[in-house]
Amino acid sequence: MNLPRRQFLHLAMGAAVLPAVSQNAIAQAYPARPVRIVVGYAAGGSGDILARLMAQWLSDRLKQPFIVENKVGGGGNIATDTVLRSPPDGYTLLMITMPATVGPPLPYNFDLARDSTPVAGAYQAYLVMLVHPSVPAVTVPEFIAYAKANPGKLSMASAGIGSAPQMCGELFKMMTGVDMIHVPYRGGGPALTDLLGGQVQVMFSNLPANEHIKAGKLRALAVTTATRSPTLPDLPTVAEFVPGYEASVGFGVCAPKGTPADIVEKLNMEINACLADPKIKERLVDLGATGLVLSPGDFGKLITADTAKWAKVAQFANIKPN
Repeated sequence: MNLPRRQFLHLAMGAAVLPAVSQNAIAQAYPARPVRIVVGYAAGGSGDILARLMAQWLSDRLKQPFIVENKVGGGGNIATDTVLRSPPDGYTLLMITMPATVGPPLPYNFDLARDSTPVAGAYQAYLVMLVHPSVPAVTVPEFIAYAKANPGKLSMASAGIGSAPQMCGELFKMMTGVDMIHVPYRGGGPALTDLLGGQVQVMFSNLPANEHIKAGKLRALAVTTATRSPTLPDLPTVAEFVPGYEASVGFGVCAPKGTPADIVEKLNMEINACLADPKIKERLVDLGATGLVLSPGDFGKLITADTAKWAKVAQFANIKPN
């Protein structure tokens, strides 16, 4: 059958716009069912608390459940591997924690920068360098001097192999030359408990510990960010004594490679709106964090930069999988 030229062109143009219309319809309907946010750490840790805060806001906003699922192990890489193997449909997301997820050379066949789709930044938090009161140091220089006078006698707790507390501690060791024994735990909570009990002597903690500090059960020496924290303005930074040290912990959201761009843009817009909510901002301050508002492209650049930085630290520390 021969179609008139005008009718043929009309049909061809209609067929050409169908994919775009389909993509827009998918994004407008998204989410049509519950969305999983996979977190690589135990319930109760800072990454988990922050993920649940965001998930509740998104659930209320988008009228579908955003469910946090904890997959513990491998410094966050088991969770990453799970998400990157999931269908790229926007219904399985990953809350990544940097440096943990992007740093250690663990035995997985993925490259986060290559195999994921950056969606949005979420939060940026400081860690606090905490010591047990049995350590006779009240400043970072005093701690360095004591550690160097007692090589290998101090134990440094962390939330696990390749976790952010370990990576921040290893950066400190690399830049100061101190020798501390790393003691990994399955989560930050158990690590903090043993620090309180004196089984370990130091921890770079991203868990709220203000009540323990005020009670004299722990001593805070410094924060790990380049500038002082507005919630702890009297506490110096490590960088004031170790020039160039910076170890903030960034949280963000990624999706499997190939997730439709319209869904990524919608999630980015909604997550950034969450971070702009005054109630969310206030809650973040309580948790020692600030919003990390980024476009998908800028968040991807941050992942690439952090991968390079923390890979050097992992190599220095000779970090191996369990």
